[in-house]
Amino acid sequence: MKTVIMIPTYNEKDNIGRLIADILALRVDGHELHALVVDDNSPDGTSPLVEAIAAKEPRVHLLTRKTERGRGSAGIAGFKKALELGADFAVEMDADFSHDPKYLPALIKTCEREADVVLGSRFVKGGSDDDRGPYRQLVTKAAGIYVRTLLSLKVNDVSSGYRCFRRSALKSIDLDHLISTGPSIVTEILYKCSVKGMRIAEVPIVFIDRRLGETKLNVVTLVKTLLMVARFRASKTRYLHEQTG
Repeated sequence: MKTVIMIPTYNEKDNIGRLIADILALRVDGHELHALVVDDNSPDGTSPLVEAIAAKEPRVHLLTRKTERGRGSAGIAGFKKALELGADFAVEMDADFSHDPKYLPALIKTCEREADVVLGSRFVKGGSDDDRGPYRQLVTKAAGIYVRTLLSLKVNDVSSGYRCFRRSALKSIDLDHLISTGPSIVTEILYKCSVKGMRIAEVPIVFIDRRLGETKLNVVTLVKTLLMVARFRASKTRYLHEQTG
């Protein structure tokens, strides 16, 4: 089976080469791992670096977006490209090592055995988010309560961006009709999967805050993300129609 690890990037030259090497060094029984970098034309030279790696390694793929920018649209483009590459499973992860690649085997095998979607979860037994300061931990937990309550999501880590999807799951959520263009894409896809009755599992991860580069999260982005959640709730009827229509 082919499993594509999809990594959206913007100015991740300091991290991406080492991350790709760590991914390709992993062995997951029955799976051939590929790395797909979706880069928003980073000015730091992320794309040329990945292009050079891909020239020597056929399991590395690059999608450089020159006319669009944003975490949401990058994720959508990446999932579409993963399907084009023939992925049986697709994993989404960040490039900054906050998502440790050592958890990839557990995510992939859990998805293969028992789920349609598997989250790398900070908030189940064995997981943690201790690397960040108390304020950011509080904000994350408060936002999680808000999202779970409003959307009736029965998962612990609703904002995890470290996820594995079956091919059938990605094909069923209609990637062309997602409304998010920013980080809220993570919540929108999760909610849509839940509405469609998919099996969602969580495996523990330890979240490590980035060591190199700059975070893209700020207060404005967080507020926009939370406001988008209400739009997702209002779209439930449409999501159900897509399921049966």
